Amino acid sequence: MDPILPTRHTGLAPVIDTRTRILILGSFPGAASLAAAQYYAHPRNLLWPILSQLTGEDLAGMPYAERLPRLLSHGVGLWDVLGACEREGSLDSAIRAPAANDFARLHQLCPLLETVGFNGQTSGKFAPQFEEAGYRTLVLPSTSPAYASMTFAHKLQAWQQLLD
Repeated sequence: MDPILPTRHTGLAPVIDTRTRILILGSFPGAASLAAAQYYAHPRNLLWPILSQLTGEDLAGMPYAERLPRLLSHGVGLWDVLGACEREGSLDSAIRAPAANDFARLHQLCPLLETVGFNGQTSGKFAPQFEEAGYRTLVLPSTSPAYASMTFAHKLQAWQQLLD
């Protein structure tokens, strides 16, 4: 019997433009996000409700195609630290053979970028390289439903730092 090999996945394209001042970096899209080809597609992920509170706009209630341009209009972009990996399921702990995204052109693509917020500890491991590149960095509590030990209110309070 042949062993079952983990599936190699490719991440999503960045949601950035020249107005991006804040970049939120996750680790790698979960299974629901990959299947939908949408950032933070799991219905219990709190990113969209948190961003709705921070922007004062009901991003969570909008169709995905409308969310992205509205998010960009607030100077906020989305991407992941990993561009590809092997993984079964959605947990960061299951990631194998990770390949980082190429951030070399970030200064050119996002000339106004000041702050990089990392959605959880896994992506937060990349904070030092962004600090060295001159960005303000914040490692924030994960919005994943797998990280349920912190309430929405406490997560929102921590994420408010993006705007400070």
